Amino acid sequence: MAILDQHRADLAALATRGRLRRLIPRAGVDLASNDYLGLAQSATLADSVAAAIARGVPVGSGGSRLLRGNHAEHEALEAEAAAFFGSESALFFSSGYGANATLLSALPRRGDLIVHDALIHASVHEGLRSGRADRASAAHNDVQAFADAIAAWRAKGGKGRVWIAIESLYSMDGDTAPIADFMALADAHDAFLLIDEAHATGALGPDGRGLAAGVEGRDNVITLRTCGKALGCEGALVCGPRLMTDYLVNRGRGFIFSTAPSPLMAAAVRAAIAIVRDEPERRARLMALIAHAAASGLPATGSQIIPIIIGDDKRTMAIAAALQEQGFDVRGIRPPTVPAGTARLRVSLTLNATPDDVTALAQAIRAQP
Repeated sequence: MAILDQHRADLAALATRGRLRRLIPRAGVDLASNDYLGLAQSATLADSVAAAIARGVPVGSGGSRLLRGNHAEHEALEAEAAAFFGSESALFFSSGYGANATLLSALPRRGDLIVHDALIHASVHEGLRSGRADRASAAHNDVQAFADAIAAWRAKGGKGRVWIAIESLYSMDGDTAPIADFMALADAHDAFLLIDEAHATGALGPDGRGLAAGVEGRDNVITLRTCGKALGCEGALVCGPRLMTDYLVNRGRGFIFSTAPSPLMAAAVRAAIAIVRDEPERRARLMALIAHAAASGLPATGSQIIPIIIGDDKRTMAIAAALQEQGFDVRGIRPPTVPAGTARLRVSLTLNATPDDVTALAQAIRAQP
């Protein structure tokens, strides 16, 4: 039908450039997921959900948190998460994307400035588009570039609050932010520091509390901790001063107008946090796997995320397909998710893979033409 022609042409153009996305089933050794601690299929988490059902916890919330959707399981999770991560309060969202988009659009005010890392997640950009604050991009992990952006904005007459938005561990490059330096910059400018801990929560930091554990609990720090990665569940927690989470309850449209997450998922996240707290051997195994990957010849990032830059979009996807045929679930990542010319294989180390799997993967990658 002619009414579909523009969309059909758009998809055809993506295919020509090697950028057409398709859903493919999971198969082979897990070297692609964010299930870093192997909790997604944990019997403990399954048992926590079964126990919650047995005590009458409903599957669905029935509405937004401000209507009848607020459940004791949500509130218990938020209290336990705040205590574990060291924040004054926490607020549970259905997804990390929704949480980031909501807090970036709601908390900074008109006349403020948000300076964000050039490689910040798409969910932050969604919040920036919906918000009212000025915004500026700064070179990746370059604290001086952030400082320069703030100075330039002030020189042009900017008088509002500054918000600095970074990730602690970047999902496509596997590198970490110099959080202490960003904290010093925020303090020097009486600014808020927003830290996306999605890929560090549970996997890195003291007791699995992430890379921002040393600054969590400060009045000018807000962290985002997704529950669908190392915690093996779903949803996200915004952690920070109670005034800010109260503000999101009142002004965060993505929270106010969304059906609340399943209370069963809140119960599962509580169990996942307990596992992270009580089973440090999982993190030790992950660290050993990271070291083994580097010893096997894969790029050493110091984290569980290993990018292998190929460059060309079509060649990247061809190599990914070849590896999948050999039993390795490795996915290709292309622009616009990553900058043009940096299409890559994203190898994600999880406890669903063994050291032998990683050795075999490294050999298979080296054998690619």
